[in-house]
Amino acid sequence: MRSTYDHMLNKSDHSLRPRRLCESKFILLIALCVPWAAHALSNQLKNHPSPYLALHADDPVAWQDWNKATVKRARKENKLLYISIGYFSCHWCHVMQKESYKNKDIAAYLNKYFVPVKVDRELQPALDARMIDFVERTRGRGGWPLNVFVTPDGYPLYGVLYMPPKQFMSVLKRLGELWLEDSKSLVDLAKADATQGQGPGKPELNRTQIRAYALSIVGQALQMGDEVHGGFGEQTKFPSAPQLEFLLDQVVTGDSEAAKLKSFLTLTLDHMADYGLYDHVGEGFFRYTVDPGWGTPHFEKMLYGNAQLARVYRRAAQVLGQNRYTDIADRTLEFLMRTMRAPNGAYYASLSALDDKGIEGGYYLWSSAQLDKLLDTKESQAYRLAWSVQDAPPFDGGYLPVLGQSVNDIAKTMGLSSTQVQQLLAGAKKKLLAAQAKRKLPVDIKLLAAWNGLTLTAFAEAAAQTGNKQYRQAAQDIRDFLMDRLWNGSELKRSVTGKDHHAIGKAAVEDYAYVAEGLLSWAELTQGKKDFADALVVSEQAWKRFYTPQGWRMGEDSLIGAETGSDVLFDGPMPSPSGILLATSLRLAKKFGNEKLRHRTLGALNSGHNLVRSNPFWFTSQIRAMLIAIAPISRRK
Repeated sequence: MRSTYDHMLNKSDHSLRPRRLCESKFILLIALCVPWAAHALSNQLKNHPSPYLALHADDPVAWQDWNKATVKRARKENKLLYISIGYFSCHWCHVMQKESYKNKDIAAYLNKYFVPVKVDRELQPALDARMIDFVERTRGRGGWPLNVFVTPDGYPLYGVLYMPPKQFMSVLKRLGELWLEDSKSLVDLAKADATQGQGPGKPELNRTQIRAYALSIVGQALQMGDEVHGGFGEQTKFPSAPQLEFLLDQVVTGDSEAAKLKSFLTLTLDHMADYGLYDHVGEGFFRYTVDPGWGTPHFEKMLYGNAQLARVYRRAAQVLGQNRYTDIADRTLEFLMRTMRAPNGAYYASLSALDDKGIEGGYYLWSSAQLDKLLDTKESQAYRLAWSVQDAPPFDGGYLPVLGQSVNDIAKTMGLSSTQVQQLLAGAKKKLLAAQAKRKLPVDIKLLAAWNGLTLTAFAEAAAQTGNKQYRQAAQDIRDFLMDRLWNGSELKRSVTGKDHHAIGKAAVEDYAYVAEGLLSWAELTQGKKDFADALVVSEQAWKRFYTPQGWRMGEDSLIGAETGSDVLFDGPMPSPSGILLATSLRLAKKFGNEKLRHRTLGALNSGHNLVRSNPFWFTSQIRAMLIAIAPISRRK
């Protein structure tokens, strides 16, 4: 499929000639036949409640919001939709805005030949998931900014990620020409890519097959794993929280690969916590690193990433017997409470990669002069040794602290006791935190149902395991926000804004799935009947709204023509929504003795095996739910 799409844009120049002859006639026809043609598009994003979309309000591109009216206009004018998806803390999204969307020539071409749509991925998760799936299948990789050309009837045609302006303009012109020449062939090509799920199977599972899936994931992980730095991949490194959580479970099974897996997980978790993925001054994890050694992060911090990793490290402390992982989990939750908590007790979506001056990582970097000014001589010496603040700074803005020498080695070098070195380092960190607090970092203040659901699970589980009253109160506050502000008894809002709690975005299957899981974790902490009932009713609405005879829908009332259902949803930066809902449903079925719910869940689990079998590593949440289903009753959770 990828070669088909590449070939589409790389035909010889001879294929352009018919378009040049008929372009003026085509434009005249548009002007005569389309009432809206007389009314040029204008940018619709001014004062948008999404901070990300509001950033594009002054672009010369006539950005439209994603809605039925926009799609209707594309159909009336027979124009391709150019759907550009990004988010507030995305560095390369801002780069493409500066280079291309502020470019008047590019904007003029987009406005004339396409219907340009700007989307905040965090408000349209179903659309984002569908587009990322399309781009990964047709281009071989995904990411953001995510830019997809979509036919007027809603079929993805061609997708690109970040592009320099010259290359981007070339793609725009080529697609514009191809569409004018032969839109029917392009529509047929786009429709040919659409897939449809088969729906539920029989409510029974093959234990041998499921255990084979689990062993396959372990084998894939060890084969793909970086034996030097840990993690997966040879270039960029993502935390892969769903996979890590699954692999920790497999260590407990004690199979033949358990020892090797335990060693690999320890290596991975150590490097993630010791180097550039973790903020050693303000705490919390960045989204990912651009190098295989975990040294150079993309500096955005995401709520969903930190919530998941707090759970992973707490689980790892139990499974791997590493007490320091408990400390990392606690510091991550404390970072969330200190930095990302809203006044109403819910949690903000993300912290920007760019500081208020537009410098990537500027909030987290320290120049040598700044360190000398803030710290006394001994503090500076100890801190530089402890956090590799030596030699030439690796970033334009200075140093990012990463693990250096041990306290004992520093003590020997400086002729001090270990206690004295620890005191120096604690004093240095306190001063850096105070200085950092005076800096400014843009915050995406959206309060998202799904991400707060993940955070509720993290705090509720931590409270259950530790008895920590702060964690319990944090969980209570999130639960109250979700049920009082986002839930009306039968429907969940994606997010709200303003004093009147105006809904923004559209709730998707991930919202219902993660909120149901969070509510169930809260109920297991409180043992309250109403809390269990809340979890059940949210999960029931998820089934009603998103599961069909053709499988799972990622959203309701999709404007995408290719949205026909999937038997299984894959793991991404967050766990598979279907996998989480299925696991939650099994736990609820056990709690309430609900055999109907259990049978429905088993039927959904017994589906999509061809897809799961093709690459189990990306379906760990689904397989985890399968393992829960076949576990002895005493072990089911």
